[in-house]
Amino acid sequence: MAGVATVTLASGLTLSYVDQGDESAPVLLLLPGPTDSWRSYQQVVDRLPRSIRAIAVSQRGHGDSDKPAAGYRVRDFAADAVLLLDALGVERAVLAGHSGSCLVVRRVAIDRPERVAGLILEASPTTLRGDPRLQDFVTSVVSGLEDPIGLDFARQFVLDTSSEDVPAVVVEELAQELLTVPARVWREVFADLLEYDDTGELGRIDAPAVLLWGTADTLVTRAMQDELVKSIPGAELITYDGMGHTPRWDDPARFSADIAAFVERLQRP
Repeated sequence: MAGVATVTLASGLTLSYVDQGDESAPVLLLLPGPTDSWRSYQQVVDRLPRSIRAIAVSQRGHGDSDKPAAGYRVRDFAADAVLLLDALGVERAVLAGHSGSCLVVRRVAIDRPERVAGLILEASPTTLRGDPRLQDFVTSVVSGLEDPIGLDFARQFVLDTSSEDVPAVVVEELAQELLTVPARVWREVFADLLEYDDTGELGRIDAPAVLLWGTADTLVTRAMQDELVKSIPGAELITYDGMGHTPRWDDPARFSADIAAFVERLQRP
């Protein structure tokens, strides 16, 4: 694993990230899902070949990145992703997202197609606008969160968004990272997810896309994957039998191989 670094964007925001692989290699930008830091991709980055320049970032409000008072909507994270590419001197990249951050990846692909070489969408929803389960979670849990967030709650959240097969040491590390996210960030992130809907714009995505989804995912359905494959031109679906909402934690070796193959395929004439 390359060392942890920081970069200050043109907006003044400073983000924490890791950058591994040959500088001249095709770039893969990894955007963790809500409440996760770059460390949620550590097992993936460790397994990717150096022929891919893998950049995993803690988005604003997460990990050791800056935590401004506001600005935690999908469009804010998408703007940061473009500014991050600018700051690192990257013209185009394959963008990977997980869960809610898939909406960020899609936003960049819709608004700034010239910066996106491909999309990797892990456990991607279609839209969570008005989703009754998310609304219940926001009402019963997120609205009552206070700082500091408790470790027991953090552990349970990690387990609820993965599976029992994730090693305990990984769960503990991810839970510790989750503690860095202020309650106000949770509230704005999830409030925006309950409103955001780009499904009418997906036909504008012209970059190759691959969806990765676990058949035991209790948060994002197969029907959503099928709808996305129909809506995003040329999109393909890879399924992970028996795996939950975060396949890369269940089987990081297979996940890393799958996304590396996708990135490398994009380089062929």
